[in-house]
Amino acid sequence: MNLFSDIRALVVDTLGQMAAEGALPAGLDLSAVAVEPPRDPAHGDMATNAAMVLAKPAGQPPRAIAEALAARLAADPRLTAAEVAGPGFLNLRLDPAEWQRVVRAALAAGPEFGRSHIGAGQKVNVEFVSANPTGPMHVGHTRGAVFGDALANLLDFAGFAVTREYYINDGGAQVDVLARSAYERYREANGLEPEIREGLYPGDYLIPVGEALKQTYGTALLDKPESEWLVTVRNFATHRMMQMIREDLALLNVTMDVYSSEKALYGTGRIEAALDRLREMGLIYEGVLEPPKGKTPEDWEPREQTLFRSTAHGDDVDRPVKKSDGSWTYFAPDIAYHYDKVERGFDMLIDVFGADHGGYVKRMKAAVAALSGGRVPLDIKLIQLVKLWKNGEPFKMSKRAGTFVTLRDVVEQAGADVTRFVMLTRKNDAALDFDFDRVLEQSKDNPVFYVQYAHARVCSVLRRAAEQGIAADDATLAAADLSRNGHESEIALAKKIAEWPRLVEIAARSNEPHRVAFYLYELASDLHSLWNRGNEDTSLRFLQEDVAVSQAKIALARAVAVVISAGLGILGVTPAEEMR
Repeated sequence: MNLFSDIRALVVDTLGQMAAEGALPAGLDLSAVAVEPPRDPAHGDMATNAAMVLAKPAGQPPRAIAEALAARLAADPRLTAAEVAGPGFLNLRLDPAEWQRVVRAALAAGPEFGRSHIGAGQKVNVEFVSANPTGPMHVGHTRGAVFGDALANLLDFAGFAVTREYYINDGGAQVDVLARSAYERYREANGLEPEIREGLYPGDYLIPVGEALKQTYGTALLDKPESEWLVTVRNFATHRMMQMIREDLALLNVTMDVYSSEKALYGTGRIEAALDRLREMGLIYEGVLEPPKGKTPEDWEPREQTLFRSTAHGDDVDRPVKKSDGSWTYFAPDIAYHYDKVERGFDMLIDVFGADHGGYVKRMKAAVAALSGGRVPLDIKLIQLVKLWKNGEPFKMSKRAGTFVTLRDVVEQAGADVTRFVMLTRKNDAALDFDFDRVLEQSKDNPVFYVQYAHARVCSVLRRAAEQGIAADDATLAAADLSRNGHESEIALAKKIAEWPRLVEIAARSNEPHRVAFYLYELASDLHSLWNRGNEDTSLRFLQEDVAVSQAKIALARAVAVVISAGLGILGVTPAEEMR
């Protein structure tokens, strides 16, 4: 049940009746008509912009449309008032029974409450993490992993068919560096002094890889030229790194549906096929790029390259896909990989990139637009940096990783639930401070604790109800006389519950799972506020001497728990039944 959608449907139907009666022109586009909470709750329960957006195409003053619309809406039994404000905004007040109907719907639907069908089964590919298979994942990857997984959960909850995908960057020079670094650890495992020279990966995480190489190959690779062992060690080390990455993701309860390999694109003709497709469109040509803007590097010289005419699809400059020496640029396999996703039949693509990949956005969108004929939209979400703090100081780098704090470090310090929730307390393109002291404290300033505590409080009410012999199963609670919940705080809490289905659709349409975390904090705040009022006004406590009154109030609390549980499920966080 989505009460906001229901009232919007009422508004749209009424506008249709007005058009049929000649009060409005026929054929008006009503897609921009919205029904949403007013900015000031004192103005009403809902507000619609119908008169404002229709005034110009209808050729009528917005206030005149609003007054005519208000007169018709006021006759609906779900509304107690329809009031025109300002130049033509329309504020609506609902019968309190409508909010109680939402509570019943939440209890009846349980974990499915708020689930939407706006996705209509459309196939969405969410590619996230995609860390180079050269070492453990760092804290930046942690935020990207949480964001991508929560976004996939959100889209699934909104009715999309979601595929979670990891692109293994195993085709570039970095995996050769990995191989050389692992080989030194292999030498170390065989009793030789490793030469961890500049440019190699120094982290201790490669020591077990070196030992595993020894167990597999003994001394067979020692004193061999690099040309004989490089491919073998590279494949071995890459496989072990991906095992470690999968284990790290499992710590966050992240599971991928598909792992795609960049290396698998080389030598198969798939890169050539993607570029041939673009060439058929006249978008591949041989040319010379302009020098970089600003100060031109001393070693820059104009060279003819194979270029993708990305400016034809919104990019700032055309992009090289093949270097002057005939080798592919990093962009070429990325084009082929996204072409593969288009060919697999996805209706929408989402890439989750680190903030340092901002320069890739326009070129990648241009490639997908060209290859899909504009049919498949690509949304690229950039993940900003995370700053870690502990004891008032920056959290130190991991010795195991060598140069950075790992995902495992963070999860071992804070736990998976806390890590996931905190990573979603800021919009993805805003920097985030992760303070270990704050995220583990039990206070209102800790959003994880605050939301979990709200759920745990409801669970405690249910346990106490059972101890007192009060039936508090969802079916019984849904049948309770909810009109007994008439206090302004109780109505406010029911109104907040009613926002959940709408919030799901807004967050899914904008690909913004942080909205769920924000909403849960607000819902928890309303529950805590009502609980605290009960400390002063005993009539507001959830357990009363009258069983029927208790069941009505418990029903409201239980509906809050239903929504919190569903929201935390989207975020990938386990609801707490009691706080320790």
